[in-house]
Amino acid sequence: MKRTASIVMVVMLGTAALSFAQSNTKPAGQNAPATQTPPAAGQTPATAAPQGKRAPAAKTQPEFEDYKAAMALTDPAAQEKAAGDFATKYPDSELRGILYKQGPMHSYQRVGNGAKTMEMAQKVLSIDADDPEALVLVAQTIVQTTHDTDLDRDQKMAEAKKSAERALVTVDTDIPNTDTPERIAAFKGLVRSDAYDILGKMALSNKQYTEAETNLRKSVEAYPEPDPSTLVNLAVALDMQSKYPEALKVANQAVDLSKEDTPVGKAARSERDRLTQMNGGAAPK
Repeated sequence: MKRTASIVMVVMLGTAALSFAQSNTKPAGQNAPATQTPPAAGQTPATAAPQGKRAPAAKTQPEFEDYKAAMALTDPAAQEKAAGDFATKYPDSELRGILYKQGPMHSYQRVGNGAKTMEMAQKVLSIDADDPEALVLVAQTIVQTTHDTDLDRDQKMAEAKKSAERALVTVDTDIPNTDTPERIAAFKGLVRSDAYDILGKMALSNKQYTEAETNLRKSVEAYPEPDPSTLVNLAVALDMQSKYPEALKVANQAVDLSKEDTPVGKAARSERDRLTQMNGGAAPK
């Protein structure tokens, strides 16, 4: 995903999921209430977690120990090998997908290796075709690496759109109830924000400005910390519809949330200056 907060949140969710890995024996694809520790005397009972998929669980102690050993690695290549070895040793383990996701997928993403990030996300989807985070990451990578001159551009864009739209469905059904309702809701909001952002960018690229505006607005509304690049694209979508005052307001938000010497910061300031002139004012120096 495009924001590091997503990585932090997913690591939190995945780690919490293992807290009752030994005690839960129902298949991971079935819904089951999360095991909760009764509150101590004087404490207020926790709010019930939203419905979702049960956390993946280890079937045996050796499986769980091998999982922990693989998770302790930090080098992306070593993590990838460990995940592959684990999947070979435990071909029916519920932990295979989360191991690929928490390990090499995120690590390759952090170091900017798009090809490997895509490969690991596809590994996750080969195990769980409805994993919303992997679906979003595949869609993002396709959009970022596809060019207008690619002969298979339309096919790639169709795949990206399908993945992003599917993530918007499975985000409500395939995230385990392994943390507080507030943090789970925040993570779901981030997934939705990224999925709508992808759909908005694709529409903007196709000059479908009304559709782009709709999806980019949903992206901004889905998460309390809007991404500056989303705001820039929303400003452009509004600009192309001659909604100059509204576009300027959004562009100013993008400027406030971005640094001047970054690509998104430069784009935000360029769009703000153009819109300032279109609104009849002088562009700031």
